[in-house]
Amino acid sequence: MYKNLRNAAGGPAHAHVPELGEALRRGAVSRREFLRTACLLGLSAGTAYALAGRITGEAVVPRARAQTPKTGGVLRMGMRVREIGDPATIDSVTQSNQVRTFLEYLTRTGADNVTRPYLAESWEASDDLKTWTFHLRRDVTWSNGDAFNAEDVIFNITRWLDPAVGSSNIGLFSGLVEEVDSGKKDDSGKAVMVKRMIAGSVEKVDEHSVRLHLSKPDLAIPESLFHFSAPIAHRRFAEEGGDLRANPVGTGPFMLESLTPGERMTVQRRTGYWGGDVPLDGVDFIDLGEDPSAMLNALQSGQIDLAYEFSIDQVAALEGMGGITIFEQVTAQTAVARMQSDKAPFTDKKVRQALIACLDNAKILEIAYRGRGAVGENHHVAPIHPEYFALPHLQQDYARAKALLAEAGFPDGVKVEIAVTNATGTWEGSAVEAMKAQCAPAGIDIAINVMPAAMFWDIWLDAPFCMTPWTHRPLGVMVLNLAYRSGVPWNEAHYSNPAFDAALTEASGILDAEQRRAKMQEVERILQDDAVIAQPLWRPVITAGLDKVQGFAMHPTQYYDLAKVWLA
Repeated sequence: MYKNLRNAAGGPAHAHVPELGEALRRGAVSRREFLRTACLLGLSAGTAYALAGRITGEAVVPRARAQTPKTGGVLRMGMRVREIGDPATIDSVTQSNQVRTFLEYLTRTGADNVTRPYLAESWEASDDLKTWTFHLRRDVTWSNGDAFNAEDVIFNITRWLDPAVGSSNIGLFSGLVEEVDSGKKDDSGKAVMVKRMIAGSVEKVDEHSVRLHLSKPDLAIPESLFHFSAPIAHRRFAEEGGDLRANPVGTGPFMLESLTPGERMTVQRRTGYWGGDVPLDGVDFIDLGEDPSAMLNALQSGQIDLAYEFSIDQVAALEGMGGITIFEQVTAQTAVARMQSDKAPFTDKKVRQALIACLDNAKILEIAYRGRGAVGENHHVAPIHPEYFALPHLQQDYARAKALLAEAGFPDGVKVEIAVTNATGTWEGSAVEAMKAQCAPAGIDIAINVMPAAMFWDIWLDAPFCMTPWTHRPLGVMVLNLAYRSGVPWNEAHYSNPAFDAALTEASGILDAEQRRAKMQEVERILQDDAVIAQPLWRPVITAGLDKVQGFAMHPTQYYDLAKVWLA
C-alpha cells in the first residue's frame, strides 16, 4: 500500500506516512487528522483521501455535481473596510478578505482543515521536518505582466522576518529566526533582544523552487503560509512604495479599482487569471459601520447580497426572514481577557490567578453566547484543534480568590479597567459584563471601557487589561506561537516563560499525534497556571446571504474566497 506512494511533487512519500496510516487503522488518529497531516507532509488531497479510504475500507464519497455558474454581476458584501497599505502587517480578517481579492497565498487551508497547494503547486518535507521544499506554479503572472517566481517568495519571507517590518508572521516561523542583541538598552539597562531571519535559511533552488532550512522541526509550515498576513506581494513591492492601495499589483482574480477606508472598496474581474474563469464582474465591499442592526437591515432590504458576519443575538431575526441562506461554522474563534504581566497589578501572578478563580466560564458562555459553542479553559487551544488535550474544568472559588488577593497585598480588593470592542456585536461586551459581576464578590472591581473598533485596534497591544477577539487557526500551536511566545509582535500579554517556549517548540515538531497531544498537556498547563488570560468560550461564526448568492462557502477563519461565487 505504501511502497510506491508518491507525494504531490512526484517524489517518494514522507517516511512518516506509513506510521500515520497505521495510526488511522488502529483508531489512534481520526480520519480528519490523518488527512490533515498527510497533506502537510506533501501528499495531494486526492491521494490522501484515497489512501484513507483504502485503510479504513470507507469509499470516498464523490462531490455532488455543481451547477454551472452564471457569469456577470457585482456582489455587494457588507463588511468593515479598512486601510490595507502593507499586507505583511495587516491585523484583521476583514483586511485579509480585502487583500485576498487580488493577492494570493502559497497554500490554502480549507474548511475541512486540510491544507492544499495554491501558488505553490506542491511541497515536500525532510524526515526531520527541518527542510521544506516548495515547488511554485509556472503559469502564474502578476497583473502588471511579470512572471511569478522564486524571487517573489524569497522577498516576502525575508521581509516578514525583518524585525523592522513588525509582521506577526515572525511568530509563526520561529525555526527561521534567531534572537540577537539590538544594540539598545531598556529602562533598566538590560539589552533589548530582537528576532531576525537566520542567514541562509531561505534558499532559491531554481526559478520555481524555494527551500526553507529550519533550526528546529515544524509540522505546521504549510498552514502558517496561509496566515492572513502572509499573502505574496510582488518582489518590487517595497521599492515601488510599499503601499498596496497606491500600487495594487497582484496574482489574484480581481484588480483593485477604489478604496475609501470606512466606506467602500471595489474590485473588478481581472482578465488572464491563472485560476480559470471568475464568474463575478466584481465585488463591492460596503462598510455599514459598527451598529449590528445596520447589517441586518441592509440584507433584509436588499442593499447587500452577503454579510461578513452576524451576531448570536441576530440569529432569531435571520431565521424569520425569507429569501436568505444562513451559514454557520464551528470554529476556534474566541476572545481572551488578557492581562499584561509587566503592568501593575498584573505583575503579581496571584492577582491574575485571583481574577480567574472568580470566573465560571460555563455560565459566561450561556450569558454571552446562549450556550452555543464550547467552554474555554484559559489556554487558547480549542477542542476542535487536533493537538488539544482536555484539562480538568476550572472551578469558581471565591475563598481562593480572596486569599490570593490578600497574599498579593490587596486584602481589601483591587480596581482594574478592561478595554473591549463593540465591533462584532454584543457578545464580548456581554462576556465582560458577566466577568465583572462574577469578580465583584471577591473584591475585584472591573471598570469596562467599551471602544469603537478603530480606537480599540489602536490600543490592543498596549492596554494593561483587554478583551481581545482572536480568529480561528487550524492548529493550537499556530495561535500560541503568534500570541504567547516570548518577544513576538502579537504577544499582547507581554508573556515570557522559557519553559513554555521550550514545550511549545517541542510540541510543534512532534509528528506522532498521540505524542504531540501528550506534550500539549504540558503546554496548556503552563499557560493556564500562569493565568495570563481568562478565556470564557469558543464560538461558532454565523452569516447569511440572499438566496441568489451561489458558490459561497463559510470558512472557520472567515477567509472568504469570492473567485468562484456567482449570482443566480
